Amino acid sequence: MKKLWLTGPRQHSPHRWARWLAACLGVLLAPAASAQLYSPQNYVRIAPQSTPSALIRQAAAVAPSPQQLRWQQLELTGFLHFGINTFTGREWGDGTESPALFNPSALDAGQWVRACKAGGIKQVILTAKHHDGFCLWPSKYTKHSVQSSPWKNGHGDVVKEVAEACRAEHLGFGVYLSPWDRNSPYFGDSARYNDYFVNQLTELLTNYGRVDEVWFDGANGEGPTGRKQVYDFNRWYALIRRLQPTAVIAVMGPDVRWVGTESGYGRPTEWSVVPLGAQNQEKVAANSQQVVAFAPHNMMDDDLGSRAKIAHAPALVWYPAEVDVSIRPGWFYHPAEDAQVKTPAQLLDIYNSSVGRNGVLLLNIPPDKRGLLAEPDMASLKGFSKALHDTYATNLLAGARVSGPQAARAPALLDAKYATYWTTAGPADTTAVLTFELPAPLTFDVLQLQENIALGQRIERFVLERQRGAEWLPVAAGTTVGYKRILTFAPVRAQRLRLRITSSRLNPTLSAIGLYRQALATPLR
Repeated sequence: MKKLWLTGPRQHSPHRWARWLAACLGVLLAPAASAQLYSPQNYVRIAPQSTPSALIRQAAAVAPSPQQLRWQQLELTGFLHFGINTFTGREWGDGTESPALFNPSALDAGQWVRACKAGGIKQVILTAKHHDGFCLWPSKYTKHSVQSSPWKNGHGDVVKEVAEACRAEHLGFGVYLSPWDRNSPYFGDSARYNDYFVNQLTELLTNYGRVDEVWFDGANGEGPTGRKQVYDFNRWYALIRRLQPTAVIAVMGPDVRWVGTESGYGRPTEWSVVPLGAQNQEKVAANSQQVVAFAPHNMMDDDLGSRAKIAHAPALVWYPAEVDVSIRPGWFYHPAEDAQVKTPAQLLDIYNSSVGRNGVLLLNIPPDKRGLLAEPDMASLKGFSKALHDTYATNLLAGARVSGPQAARAPALLDAKYATYWTTAGPADTTAVLTFELPAPLTFDVLQLQENIALGQRIERFVLERQRGAEWLPVAAGTTVGYKRILTFAPVRAQRLRLRITSSRLNPTLSAIGLYRQALATPLR
C-alpha cells in the first residue's frame, strides 16, 4: 500500500502534506475534551487493569454515532475543488491573486450536482475557501471573495448555489474550509485569526441550511521561520456541534479520518475502532507549522486496530476512514489533464477497494473555468455509474438455500435490508460456517459482505470456499469486513459454497452476503 512520508508542503498536491500531518497525529484529543465530542456509543475508556478478553468485549461494542452511520451508508461522496486556482492553473495559491481573475462564464451548480448524482454520489463537499483565502461566498469579514470579482458584478454566491442545487437533488451538502489562510492579515496572530475563522465558519453553518460534513485540512504551512498560528480546534468543533449537530467533522476532526493516501485505495484490513491516544489538540496545533518527523504512532500504518494495537489503549473510539482521490491527476481543473481522466474501469476498481474496504469514497470532480464539469469527467462518471449498477444489481446468491447455525436468521443475509442481520447464538460463538446451495452452477468473480456496524465491528478473519466433489477449495479470504467488504478474483463457477468466519470479536453480525459478476474487467486485488 502506498504511504506518504513528506518533509513539507509540495505544490503538486493541495492536501498531501497537511493530510500527512493529520494522519501522523490522528487528530488525537485530550480526554477532557472527549466528552463534548464523543458519546457512550462511539467512545469507551479502558480501565487500566482490564483483561484482554474484557478489552475485546468493549472494543466489539463500540459503534458509530448516528451521524457517522449515515455518513458511512452514503458510500460515495463528491469533492468540488473550485476557486482562484481554477483560473491561475495552480494547485496551491499564495493569497496574492486578484479577485478579478474569478469570472466563470457559465457557472451552473445544478449541472455539477446532477452529474454527481448520476454518478452515484450521495453528498458533495465544496471548497468554500482554499489555502489562498479566496472565499466562494460574500463573507462579511474579508473582501477577498466573490463580492470583489466581476462574476455576477460581485453579487454571486457559489456556496449558496451549490447548497440549493444539493437540496433540489436531495443530496447531502458539505463545506471545506481551509484553516490555513495565506491572504488573511490575521494569520499568525492566533487569537485574532481564530476569531476571524470562527466568524467565517459561523457564516457557512448558519446561512446555507443543513450542512452534512465539515472538512478541515490540517495545513499550517508558513514554515519554521514564518507566522506561527495555533488553531483553536476545540472551539471550532463546539461551534459545529451547536450549529450543525448532524454534521460529521472530517479529517482534522473527531468523526472521520483520512485513510492515509490520495490513491483511492483503502487498507485490506481496515478497523473503524482505533485507539485514542493521549496527545491533545493543543500540542498538535502548537507544532503543526513545523516540519517534524513524528513518532510512528500514526494513522497510516497497515494495522490500526488489531488486538495487538488496542491492547494497551487508554480509550477506544469509532473513527472510520474516508478515502479520497481525484478523477484527474490534479485536484483543480487543468485543461492539459483532459486526456488523463480516470476511466470507468479504474473508478470501479477504486470503489471496490475503498467502499469495499470499509471506507467512504470521496471522489473529486473539479469544475473548469466556465464553471462547468468537463465532458471527459462526466462521461467517465456516467460509465462508472453504469458499471456499478450492472455489477451489483443482481445478487447471484439470492436464490440459494442457506444452512448453518441460527438458520432461522439466515434469510436476513439475502433480503437486501441493512438493518436485518444474521448472528450466532451467543457472544461466545465467535466462529461459524454458513453453507449456500444454488439451484444451478453460476459463474462469479466478486464477493461482498456487510456487517451490521450499528452493533459494532467484529469480524477479524473469513474465507469463502467452493465445493468440488468431496473437496472444499478456497475462493477468497479476508480479514476485516466492517460496513462493506468486497473481494474480486478470477471467475469461479460453483453451485455449493460456504463462508467460514474463523475469528470474530464476540458473535459476528452479518447483514448481507452477495456474489456478483463484474461488468468491467478490473485488476484483481
